[in-house]
Amino acid sequence: MKKFLLTLYEEGLNLIFPRRCPVCDGVVAPYMVAKGRLRAGQLIHPKCRKQVKYVTGPLCLKCGKPLGKQGEYAEYCEDCKKTRHYFTGGFSVFEYRSMASSIYRFKYRGRQEYATFYAAETARKLGRKLRSLGIEAIIPVPMYEKKKISRGYNQAEILAREISKKIGIREYENIIKRIQNTRPMKELDARGRRNNLKKAFNITRNDVKFKCILIIDDIYTTGSTIDEIAHEFLMAGVEKVYFLTLSIGQTT
Repeated sequence: MKKFLLTLYEEGLNLIFPRRCPVCDGVVAPYMVAKGRLRAGQLIHPKCRKQVKYVTGPLCLKCGKPLGKQGEYAEYCEDCKKTRHYFTGGFSVFEYRSMASSIYRFKYRGRQEYATFYAAETARKLGRKLRSLGIEAIIPVPMYEKKKISRGYNQAEILAREISKKIGIREYENIIKRIQNTRPMKELDARGRRNNLKKAFNITRNDVKFKCILIIDDIYTTGSTIDEIAHEFLMAGVEKVYFLTLSIGQTT
């Protein structure tokens, strides 16, 4: 009954505030007629779906970044060859350039509804793999509280909730907190990113019993944020820390 009422509520919102296509940002019809029946509308325009590009192999065995031309000869990207990462492994769904504008609107322009499409594609592309890893908890990258209040939401939390629904693994939001308002990562180089994040996170529980977790974020660049969070969880007794991001760049 609860699930039915929630679905009814969401459909009602779609009528009042029509869903937007995650590629072109145009309105997507809340309903469609198929085989003589009224059905829920699609999450993306069919023509826009053709523009979406997904992460494909060969991929770095550590971070999951596409290896490009060097993939024929290498197992790891250049970054993972020279950097000691604390995370166990990582996955991303979309090739960065094809979804950069979409993720920007999701992150900064309030297009929280895009998360439904993102999660559906995550489940379609990676759901079976993620469920096979023994993941016990989905944990979004936390945002500094004042920054979250200013923006109105944490996009990683929105995404984590939707992915949790799709793949059936519980999501937790209050196990780790961001206790420092760090500089924007896009302003820093790789070394600066790592220094910027030192002591930025703190686990809020003394009884973390998970052995395998999945960290959720929007974009993977150097892995500095994921590494700092992974390090905290490893110190707390977690054995494996995987991550999932919406997009990732490619080794050139």
